[in-house]
Amino acid sequence: MSKNEIFTKLNSIFRDVFDDKTIMVSESTSAADIEDWDSLSHIILISAIEDEFGVRFNMKDVLNMKNVGEMADILAEMIGKHIS
Repeated sequence: MSKNEIFTKLNSIFRDVFDDKTIMVSESTSAADIEDWDSLSHIILISAIEDEFGVRFNMKDVLNMKNVGEMADILAEMIGKHIS
């Protein structure tokens, strides 16, 4: 799966979770950039991403994600492809 494909799916998930069709995530997007991104929505977001990609994050990965770019990198590794 390419980086663009991962971000296309992530954008869709973020728009659904935050009920905001204008959200466009990038590598540097973090919780500080999305007004409603709090701890509860983070749990919902992680669950939605796991369901969409068919993966399960470990707690260390979830706690270490500083932005969407790191999330995409972890997803790429879990899917078995390195994105560049």
